[in-house]
Amino acid sequence: MAHAVVTETPAPGTASAWPPLRTARALQAWALQVPAVRWAVRRSGWLGPLAVALFAGLLRFWDLGHPNAFVFDETYYPKDAWSLLQQGYEGVWPDNANSEILAVPQVVPLTSAPEFIAHPPLGKWMIALGEGAFGLHPFGWRVTVALLGTVTVLMLARIGRRLFSSTLLGCTAALLMAVDGLQLVMSRVGLLDGVLMFFVLGAFGCLLVDRDHTRETLRAARAEGGTAGDEVRLGLRPWRLAAGLLLGAACSVKWNGAQILAVLGLLTVLWDQAGRRWAGARRPLRSMLRRDALPAFASTVCVAAVVYVGSWSGWFATKGGYDRQWADGRAGLSPPRTPVLDVPLPQVSMSWVPESLRSWWHYQAQMYDFNTGLSTPHTYQSNPWSWLVQGRPVSMYWEQVPLGRQGCTASGGCASQILALGTPLLWWTACAALVYLLWRWAMRRDWRSGAVLAGVAAVYLPWFQYQHRTIFSFYMVVLVPFLCLAVAQMLGAILGPPGCSPRRRQIGAAAAGAIVLAIMGCFLFFYPLYTAGVIPMSDWQARMWFTSWI
Repeated sequence: MAHAVVTETPAPGTASAWPPLRTARALQAWALQVPAVRWAVRRSGWLGPLAVALFAGLLRFWDLGHPNAFVFDETYYPKDAWSLLQQGYEGVWPDNANSEILAVPQVVPLTSAPEFIAHPPLGKWMIALGEGAFGLHPFGWRVTVALLGTVTVLMLARIGRRLFSSTLLGCTAALLMAVDGLQLVMSRVGLLDGVLMFFVLGAFGCLLVDRDHTRETLRAARAEGGTAGDEVRLGLRPWRLAAGLLLGAACSVKWNGAQILAVLGLLTVLWDQAGRRWAGARRPLRSMLRRDALPAFASTVCVAAVVYVGSWSGWFATKGGYDRQWADGRAGLSPPRTPVLDVPLPQVSMSWVPESLRSWWHYQAQMYDFNTGLSTPHTYQSNPWSWLVQGRPVSMYWEQVPLGRQGCTASGGCASQILALGTPLLWWTACAALVYLLWRWAMRRDWRSGAVLAGVAAVYLPWFQYQHRTIFSFYMVVLVPFLCLAVAQMLGAILGPPGCSPRRRQIGAAAAGAIVLAIMGCFLFFYPLYTAGVIPMSDWQARMWFTSWI
């Protein structure tokens, strides 16, 4: 016997009532008549990302000043940042400076003697912003990095939304990064890599916006005048200029930003070539080289170079920085050798070059020698082959807590550790997602997969040329946004393509949801190791899944 569909008739004089609920489409149409629902839908592109960013911010700012200690390389960068704030260059600190700072923060044993440093100054200037506002103590030197780590989650949600044309997938990528242990740890310590991640992801997002705007310009030109893609002039492109500024800032934090600049610069001109082909260009490669390549180089490489030199303004403006007076005794001669080629140079007069620039160039050469030749063994150094599977995470802080102290109630004592370990299930899922993206890019020519893979290649692959250098897995925090985008894209495929059957969508949603919940559960399990929580030694041992993690 057939069932009749029961509907309600609107009451006389009312504008609307509950509609026949025969389909989900009817329910959606009815819901959009409610003003509050319409407002939420219009702003869903921001509400979801802001909610995820708020969640990430709570994790990153909660008890940020704990532990009250210099964590790993915090023994360098926060003190360098304070020195920049006080005298414009990095000065020498006495051997007991750490204990004096932690005991009496107002007493700062900084000297005016210059200190050789291995990285450009911008990342330390960012740390100095927090120290200038809150003082030279753990919260002060961590707050800016925590803020940037939180904003990075917001940016990733918006970037994922634009890349996949889906707020759900964008927010999923951001949620995954919010619960990644490595990103959490590197957002809660005063190191440079979290700052580098912020600038790199920001540049990637700007290039995505520039790509979309370029396609709109090409579409409009064809629609209005039938102009072929070869002839369209794209004009000023402020988003690509912004990307150049951010990539220059990345290079001014760490030099590996230059390799990312090269890859993303190549990516944007390849997008230009593809865009002109899409717009009907007969010779898209020649058109790109003629109209886009030089402006792209100027907007990225040239702008980045200006930003990099500008980041040294404190060193140029003072006379006390390391090597600042090096050229004074050189009688205008060029440096005796170039570290790149390692061959003698003729003693050519360079008196026409300002002494500050000659001294600065010599300083860069010494930095290059140090960064490429560093091979001092370290307990937690690792090979890039193991980074994606988190083979050797870095222990940044360790304290064995006896019974009765810091709330320890375990008879065998407790442990407090900060372990720079990416959430294992997330990283292992990302390995499968990268394989899926490689297939999508190679077999389906999916530009979205290619964009994410370009980010992965720019961050990850250059490290393989340093097989004998002392390097660490936490450098891969810059890779985390791209891994989360890869996982989100794979989850979107699991969820099902548009137009699939409700049954297929239900199964896909259950599978994708289970993966996300498992990753969040894994993060919760390891959370004490990310925040120096005090846990019984037995619980700590249960989290050491592999001996290489100890």
